[in-house]
Amino acid sequence: MTDQHSHRFERGTDGPKVIVVGVDGSDSSFRAAAYAAGLARRQHALLAVVYVQPVMAAGAALGVPVAETTDEIAEGLIAEIREATERVKGIFDIRWEFHTFRGDPYNGLVKAADDLKADAVVVGASEQAGHRIVGSVAVRLVKAGRWPVTVVP
Repeated sequence: MTDQHSHRFERGTDGPKVIVVGVDGSDSSFRAAAYAAGLARRQHALLAVVYVQPVMAAGAALGVPVAETTDEIAEGLIAEIREATERVKGIFDIRWEFHTFRGDPYNGLVKAADDLKADAVVVGASEQAGHRIVGSVAVRLVKAGRWPVTVVP
């Protein structure tokens, strides 16, 4: 190895330090969170749990309290995650943070991964039939090619 190469910083060479996992309350997102938590524990990484609050202009126009509903979902997710971490306290120690971003799931996760300097992204496989045609968030993240992406079924 030459001197030139010894000073270059290479992100992620010693394993991930920040793992972003997208959660939305679906079963597959909770499986993804469990997988990411195990990965974070083994790698001594920070687990950044991300919920992307959808922006639904059409719903708001109809008088639906969208912001309140998505805030309730976020609070429910935080409660479930806290409960799960309490159950394994003393057995497994995982450093984690909860973040919310607004927007569509793909752009929200991209922003989260960029802002949090993620080394890896974990998402659940889409449970919607239409995504086989249009492309799921997971497929779009993989195609972005900016981080290793793990898709949990």
